Amino acid sequence: MASTGKKRVGLSQVSLIFACGTALFSDGYTNNIIGSVNTLLKRLYGTTQVDTTYSNTLTSVVFAGTIVGMLTFGYISDKISRKFGMMLATGIVALFSGLSAASSGAHHSVRGMLDMLCAMRFLIGIGVGAEYPCGSVAASEQSEEPGINKNAQHRWFALATNSMIDVGFVVSAFVPLVLYWIFGEHHLRAVWRISLGLGMIPAILVFFWRLRMEEPTRFRKDSMKRTRTPYWLVIRRYWVQFLGICITWFIYDFITYPFGLFSSTVVDNITDNSTSLSVVFGWNVVINLFYIPGTIGGAFVVDFLGPKYTQITGLLCQAVIGFIMSGLYDQLTNHIAAFAVVYGIFLSFGELGPGNCLGMLAAKTGPTAVRGQFYGIAAAVGKVGAFVGTWVWQDIVNDFGGSSSKRGNTGPFWIASGLAIVSALVTFFLVKPLSHDGMEEEDRAFRQYLEAHGFDTSLMGIEDDPTPTIASGESKDPTSLDEKLAVAARLT
Repeated sequence: MASTGKKRVGLSQVSLIFACGTALFSDGYTNNIIGSVNTLLKRLYGTTQVDTTYSNTLTSVVFAGTIVGMLTFGYISDKISRKFGMMLATGIVALFSGLSAASSGAHHSVRGMLDMLCAMRFLIGIGVGAEYPCGSVAASEQSEEPGINKNAQHRWFALATNSMIDVGFVVSAFVPLVLYWIFGEHHLRAVWRISLGLGMIPAILVFFWRLRMEEPTRFRKDSMKRTRTPYWLVIRRYWVQFLGICITWFIYDFITYPFGLFSSTVVDNITDNSTSLSVVFGWNVVINLFYIPGTIGGAFVVDFLGPKYTQITGLLCQAVIGFIMSGLYDQLTNHIAAFAVVYGIFLSFGELGPGNCLGMLAAKTGPTAVRGQFYGIAAAVGKVGAFVGTWVWQDIVNDFGGSSSKRGNTGPFWIASGLAIVSALVTFFLVKPLSHDGMEEEDRAFRQYLEAHGFDTSLMGIEDDPTPTIASGESKDPTSLDEKLAVAARLT
């Protein structure tokens, strides 16, 4: 009976980790769905109306909104509430997913519709960005609650966050394919609008899942909601680790998000440049599926190697695969299925390493008092990398000779592999290892550090009971505060 009770507590705590992190599914779905929507819009309205500028804007404007959400909600998460930030984030995603599906211009103009869609993408980005410093941070804190197996803390966090993003990638590739099967070539408007609108459903479900949640124990004990934050002391203590996480996150997103353009190259070669949407969308699903073994396998490795060394392992393996793809490009492209598999392994190692571990390092390195802002700023730096990469990566390919040349196709892999090695070195020298239950230990050390520098820590944490605490030695009056107020009111 006792073991059954422990299992129930453990499952309940794990479900809370997923309640916090699962909304990151929206990040994967929202970011990836626009690739298929772009394809549909070009097919419907032509490349004259949906030109390169509009395509890049639709792809990248969500990153701008995400950066705003990360920075704004990082502060909200620390100074107001983790739960309030999470609930507001899911509400924003649900609302603007619906509005993006309903995008329309004045007099039904295509350009007006695209302008509204870009605006809605920016606003969705704010909600998606909010999930990082609110949902991911709360998930990290829930992963150290009593009832969670100490040797599985990192695993559950990875599965509830990065794995959810990757599942969002896969679902966002599969949904347009299914809708295309249902509606056919002559109803593509229904396909792209419903594809965007379905983003509402996971957000609404997570909203109700979170209604009964309480603030994590770490936040209740060590937040600075009721006192000022000594930012200079925080910077002095954490700037080295923070810098390392920011650099590696920038490089990772600079490579990962725009690197999706090579999936279209793989698909074009496999399908002999087929224009059939069912073929293109089908292979897009296959390419995105390669993320899943990386993130799930990495989740079961990270508790043994630790986030720091798992990240380094993933980066070095990714670099090796990238160099192989560059060096053996001619041989691999003569057997395009082999090229697709090796490319998929390249993506998988990215998820095993930095994909799983960057968010974990950002969420668990800093103290609870500034965890939302620490995570939010680091993640925002990563999204800046994604935003920059989206605009400049095609120029890099063109500088190497264009996507039709061997150098144009191999050059990016040389660059990506070199940057992966740089990231591994930055991680090794600047990022500290994390232990199980490390957040509690870090909060204790942070308090001691603040007190050693003359900061009053007595107001840290939030009060569960609003009534005044009776100091030792005072008489205990059983009369409640409400009764005393009622008596005072009658006397006056």
